[in-house]
Amino acid sequence: MSKVEMMNDQQYLFGSVFIVANRIDTLLQREFNRFDITTKQWFLSATIDNLFDKPPTMNEVAREMGSSHQNVKQVALKLVEKGLLILEKDKVDARVTRLKLTENSYDFWETIRGEGTSFTQTLFKDIEQDELVVARRVMQKLQLNINEMDQKKERVDKDE
Repeated sequence: MSKVEMMNDQQYLFGSVFIVANRIDTLLQREFNRFDITTKQWFLSATIDNLFDKPPTMNEVAREMGSSHQNVKQVALKLVEKGLLILEKDKVDARVTRLKLTENSYDFWETIRGEGTSFTQTLFKDIEQDELVVARRVMQKLQLNINEMDQKKERVDKDE
């Protein structure tokens, strides 16, 4: 019996989350290299496009991506350079910056949407719908637990 087989389920899944995330990132980056786009730039664009009805703030995007304001800003500035994103000052509060995808961005992502669909279908090949439902519930619970851990850490940091 191998060491991996002897791991309990929590240990195995904990390690697997990192491995799967890294492998997906590597495979996607290979695909995106020919377009001079990084996986982080794609993820930022996808987050804005899929999770918001109006241009979000930097902090709103950072929260949804599980990232920091500074990391989002760095990635956003690269997308601005490529003409795929506009940074706009909020009309009500000039201290707030909103992220808005450009028409070029929508056109660009539309041209590679088919490849993305194919990638996703291949990634989830042979995984049944009932397995996806369970995996989704597990991921949602993990995200809730992470949020609780993060909030607890923020409270402790505030008290110090």
